[in-house]
Amino acid sequence: MSSKKNLFIRVFTLRHCRLSYQQIKLILFSVITALIVIGCGVSNPKSVTLKAENTTSQVRVVKHAMGETKVPIHPQRVVVLGGLDNVLALGVKPIASTTLGDYNFPDYLEDLTIGIEKIGTNGQPNLEKILYLKPDLILGLSWDAKLYGQLSQIAPTILADEDREWKYWLKKYAEALGKTAKAEQLLQAYNQKIEILRQTMGENLDQTKVSLVNFWANYTRLYMNESFGGSILKEIGLPRPKYEDKDKHQENISLELIPQIGGDVIFLILGGHNELRLKQFTNHPLWSRLQAVQQNRVYPVSGDTWIAAWGLIGANRVLDDLLNYLP
Repeated sequence: MSSKKNLFIRVFTLRHCRLSYQQIKLILFSVITALIVIGCGVSNPKSVTLKAENTTSQVRVVKHAMGETKVPIHPQRVVVLGGLDNVLALGVKPIASTTLGDYNFPDYLEDLTIGIEKIGTNGQPNLEKILYLKPDLILGLSWDAKLYGQLSQIAPTILADEDREWKYWLKKYAEALGKTAKAEQLLQAYNQKIEILRQTMGENLDQTKVSLVNFWANYTRLYMNESFGGSILKEIGLPRPKYEDKDKHQENISLELIPQIGGDVIFLILGGHNELRLKQFTNHPLWSRLQAVQQNRVYPVSGDTWIAAWGLIGANRVLDDLLNYLP
């Protein structure tokens, strides 16, 4: 019996089995993958072996969160499952990528994402769409570890450790794409930009405390050292107010905690914010007593870059804001 016929029999017999919906979905996904492999491959084992031997010299081995994977030397159809900023920074335009929770690419990447197909949101990629796009390399983060087996059936898959900093993600993606030298050049330019900011601020660097405040729909939030913007402030050496100088991502605050916003400078992070809640805070008597408010040192910045970027392009945008407002 042919392989194709056998696979169709397996699909037909699923209706007679007492399987969960998820189990059936996984089996169907494997069947579809196998059909594509059969349709694109050659029937005899010898030709398959020869093909593997011919391509061995055209791959590189990359270590990542899930082990080691052989990837093509010059991938042409790259799919990204998180960390799109870093891939674009390396000069590579993927054929498809997951998006943020609102099903959109960040505004600051708008010009670079034209033509990139959306394949679900970060952490929830659409496997069927990825399968039919026929990628030759999949790049993502270990938040998709449970999907690694299925993703690997589609194409060589590299998952960077989600618990590492964004610079590590950049370097790991660069290794998979053959862009390691490019990544080092980009990071060197980034570090030089930080040094320019430090030199420009001089003695004021150690004396300028920075607050990061965001007004979302249902809460007001202070971002701390482990947030994207907060990690950049820490790297530069800009101090934080005592309440915000914590090794965590964020804390929500209520109106009575407005005095805890103790920065000499406040970056008001906008994007997806609630106008009524913003006015409720900024019109409150406690807000007007803040030193940064009295000295007109409250600056609006984008949440897409300061909070959601986690990549080199966004990091440079944060540095641009700092160079613009602080010196």
